[in-house]
Amino acid sequence: QEQLVESGGNLAQPGGSLRLACAASGSTLASYTIGWFRQAPGKEREGVSCIGVNDGDTYYSDSVKGRFTISKDNTKNAVYLQVNNLKPEDTAMYYCATSLFLCGSPTLSRPNLFASWGQGTQVTVSS
Repeated sequence: QEQLVESGGNLAQPGGSLRLACAASGSTLASYTIGWFRQAPGKEREGVSCIGVNDGDTYYSDSVKGRFTISKDNTKNAVYLQVNNLKPEDTAMYYCATSLFLCGSPTLSRPNLFASWGQGTQVTVSS
């Protein structure tokens, strides 16, 4: 049974950095598009980045472009999200999820296209 587990969330100061990880068991992440989403209290779930089967296929939402970097390590069956220059508005629960659709805005804007989800890791940005 496929299971995704996120980690790396923490309390960080504005301008700080974190590295979020998404580890999988029961499936091979290299076979899927992996998306990172976030949801703040009272707000809709927002897709922030995805990486496709080919490592060069990446996409970032405008809100994180230039600050976040997605990568994957197929040997560890894990996907990472390096989050830099954190802002208070980045505070949210961050989730990873798998999809059979191509990485890009049309896919990332539709959370229902992602089949498996982790439980999330909390990122709080505050001074």
